[in-house]
Amino acid sequence: MTRLVAKRTGTGSGAGPAPVRSPSVRKYLAIKYLDIETISPAVFVLLFKISCPRGRVMRRGEGRGAGRGKGSGRERGPGLLAQLRNPPGGRNARIMLLALAVDRTGSGLWAASSVLYLTFVTHLSAQQIGVLLGVAGVAGIAGSPLAGRLAGRFPVRGLLIGCHLLRLVTLGLVLVCTGFDALLPVVAVTYLGDRAAKTLEMLFATRAAGERRAAYQALSRSAANAGYGVGAGLAAIGLAVGTTGAYRVLILGNALSFVVAAVLVWRTGEPAGSAVEVARSGGAAPDAPDRAPVPDGRAPVRRSSPWRDRGYLKFALLDIPMNLDDSVLAVGLPLWLVNRTSAPHALVPAFLVINTVLVVVLQLGVSKRAEGPRRATRAVLLYGVLMFVCCGFLAAATRGGAWVAGAVLLAAALLVTLAELMRSVSSWELAVLLAPQDARAAYLGVAGMSQSIQKSAGPPLLTGVVMAAGPVGWLVLGTAVAGLAVVQRRACVRRLGIGSPPSEDAAALAVR
Repeated sequence: MTRLVAKRTGTGSGAGPAPVRSPSVRKYLAIKYLDIETISPAVFVLLFKISCPRGRVMRRGEGRGAGRGKGSGRERGPGLLAQLRNPPGGRNARIMLLALAVDRTGSGLWAASSVLYLTFVTHLSAQQIGVLLGVAGVAGIAGSPLAGRLAGRFPVRGLLIGCHLLRLVTLGLVLVCTGFDALLPVVAVTYLGDRAAKTLEMLFATRAAGERRAAYQALSRSAANAGYGVGAGLAAIGLAVGTTGAYRVLILGNALSFVVAAVLVWRTGEPAGSAVEVARSGGAAPDAPDRAPVPDGRAPVRRSSPWRDRGYLKFALLDIPMNLDDSVLAVGLPLWLVNRTSAPHALVPAFLVINTVLVVVLQLGVSKRAEGPRRATRAVLLYGVLMFVCCGFLAAATRGGAWVAGAVLLAAALLVTLAELMRSVSSWELAVLLAPQDARAAYLGVAGMSQSIQKSAGPPLLTGVVMAAGPVGWLVLGTAVAGLAVVQRRACVRRLGIGSPPSEDAAALAVR
C-alpha cells in the first residue's frame, strides 16, 4: 500500500518532485494522504492522559493556584475525558460522538486497506485505482450540498441513518464487484455518502450543542482521531496476514461499523432545528438574506438559497485556500524535505507526531478562545499570519546544513498545526454565523464543499505549481493565503455587522 500511495502522491512523469523512496516518508504519506489523522491507539490514549490527567475541575488550593486570593488565579476547566462524558448537547451529543468514533473506526479500516484490496483482490492497476479514487473524491464534493438541502426538508437523524445504511450497501457491493466499470459508480456513491454523513453530523452538532458548537466540534475531532487510530491499528493486523480473506474481513469490518453507527444514531432524538438561536454579538448581518415574517394565515415565504447568496458563496470560495494547511502538512512538508532540502528523512514521521500531540492537547483550549463572531474572525486573520510564516520557513529550509534545515522544517510543522487549530474552530463557526437561520442546513451544506474541493485540488497545486517553482513558490503561496485571509475577515466582519475586535479578544486567542 505504501508504494502505491507514494506514487499517487507525486505529480507523475515530467513535472513535480520525484517519487518518494524513503520508507519513513512512504509510511507517513500512506497514513496522512489517506486521511488517517492520527498515530497508534496507544499513543492516542497517552495523549488523552497528557491533556486531562485528572478529568475534573481543579480544586481550591491545588497546584499553582494554592495560596492565591480569590479570583487571582485561573481555574482549570474539565479535562478532555470529562467533557467527552458530558459534552455540550447532553445525552444525544454523547451518543453521537460514540457513533462518530465507530464510523471513523471503519474509515480507518478502509483507508489502510482499500488500496491493497483493490490491487490484490480486484486486480486493478495503479492507474485504475488512481482514477477510481479521483472520481470518487469529485463525487464526494456533491455530498455536502446535497445533505444540506435534504436536511432543510427532512429530519437530520433519519438522513444520517440513511447515509450509514447507504454505505453499508455500497461496501457490500464492493465485496462482490470485481471489474473497474462496476466498482467506479459503487465507490463514487460510497464517497458521496461519506461526505454527506460528515455534513449531517455537523448539522446535528449545530442544533444539539447550540452556542457551544465550537466545543462540540473540538470533542468530535478527538473522537474521530481516536476512531481512525483504532481502525488503523486493527487494519495492521489484517494487512500483516495479507491474504484475500483478510482483506475481505477488513472491508466487511468497515461495512459493519455503519450498522453500529446507524443503531447509535437511532437511539438519539431529533435536535430542535428552528429553535436554535445563534448568538451574534454586535448585531445580525445586515446583508444576510433571512426569511421575512409570515403573517397568520399566509403561506410561508420561500427559504433563502445559498446559491443565490453572493456573499455566502464568496465566503465558501475563500474558505478553500483557508484549508490548505491540510495539504501542506500531508504532502508539501514531506515531499519538500525529501526533494529540496538536506534534512534527515527520519524527521518526516515527526511532522505527524507534532500535529497529533498539539491537536489533542490544544484543541479544546483554542476552541474556547475562538467562540463568537469577533474571535472567529480574528482567528481567520491569525490563520493567514501563521500560514505566511510557515511558508517562509519552508522557503528558507533549502539553505543551511542538514540539522538547520531539519529544525526549520519542524518549526514549519508546528506553525501549520497551529494554523490548523485556528481554521478548525473558525471555519465552521463562521459558516454557521453567516447563514440565515431559516435555511442554515442548505447553507452549511454549501460551506462543507470547501474542504472537499481543497482535498482534491490542494495536493496537485502544491506538487505541480508551488513546489515546482521552488522557494519562490512557497513565498507566493504564503502571501496569497495571508492576503485572502484579510479579505475573508473583512467580508465576514461586514456581513456580521461587527466592528474591529477589541484588544482583549486578540489576547484571548493566544495559545497558552
